[in-house]
Amino acid sequence: FSSLSQDYTATIYLRQRWTDPRLVFHGNKSFTLDARLVELLWVPDTYIVESKRSFLHDVTVGNRLIRLFSNGTILYALRITTTVACNMDLSKYPMDTQTCRLQLESWGYDENDVIFTWLRGNDSVHGIEKLRLSQYTVEHYYTLVSKSQQETGSYPRLILQFELRRNVLYFILETYVPSTLLVMLSWVSFWITLDSVPARTCIGVTTVLSMTTLMIGSRSSLSKTNCFIKAIDVYLGICFSFIFGALVEYAVAHYSSSQKCAAKAPQEGPSKEFTKEMGEVTISNILNSSIASYKRKFSFTSIEVSSDNVNCSDLTMKTHEKIKCVLRNKIHRIIGYFTIQNPSNVDHYSKLLFPLFFMLVNVFYWAYYLYF
Repeated sequence: FSSLSQDYTATIYLRQRWTDPRLVFHGNKSFTLDARLVELLWVPDTYIVESKRSFLHDVTVGNRLIRLFSNGTILYALRITTTVACNMDLSKYPMDTQTCRLQLESWGYDENDVIFTWLRGNDSVHGIEKLRLSQYTVEHYYTLVSKSQQETGSYPRLILQFELRRNVLYFILETYVPSTLLVMLSWVSFWITLDSVPARTCIGVTTVLSMTTLMIGSRSSLSKTNCFIKAIDVYLGICFSFIFGALVEYAVAHYSSSQKCAAKAPQEGPSKEFTKEMGEVTISNILNSSIASYKRKFSFTSIEVSSDNVNCSDLTMKTHEKIKCVLRNKIHRIIGYFTIQNPSNVDHYSKLLFPLFFMLVNVFYWAYYLYF
């Protein structure tokens, strides 16, 4: 079975039996005839529906069997290898179950000329229960009798339908376990300090690139015409989102830490410059500059405080000024809400939230694709 080309290849022993009254003879014996005599007998024109390519084995001679019974019954057996199309629904790949068919139909004789039946129903098919496939397990199979309505008439059709369940263990070891380990590796950065920029950046970038390579490799085994989203794509997308989120988390925490350090620096800078210039000024200049700087600081402080606590209900304010005032207050509140006061808390909460949320997503993922 090939998910890439959406078909399966099988070697089948096709045994057909019919009765020709013209071949009745006396006695209870049966005769095995030379396969070259098939050209002198009437045989049904059976063909395999939706067959892409087929061939009859001919080593060392044509693999055909003709056996004639005294009541005119003919047993005609062929050994055929055929590749048949099987439209697969890969939306739950690799936890999918596929239904494929092998259909036999008369090409030229309609139902008025021949009637197709399974000789013993489901017992007419042998060997499927013994199949050992690398990716699939045969769940069950059954036979059907149907008709094919064409423009030239109604033709008899025999259908062998079987259901296959894909073995998911191989994909768990090859894709699911490595992707999960990459997500857990990205969480290691939460235990590294914010000052270790090379270490945390290296872990984040390496896990992102490794996850990208894993995603590309998982899609190489499937046809590029399968554009719909599969279950394995969803899981790899989830893992990639968590890995990328861990990298973004460090960017946010490091940026907040640098902003906090930058806010502390101006407070220390003026005091050093002030002590440096003390020896070059006179007492009168000190008093004058102190009074002027005090006034500036007082006026700046009053403006800053009033900007955060503007009374927008003042009757002297115009309408557009009130609207600006309300919007400014809302923006200040939103910015204050998203402002990180302590950047180290980001890593502290991430250590708990990332694994917890990842486990919750896994529960929903496996429950949906396994039981729905």
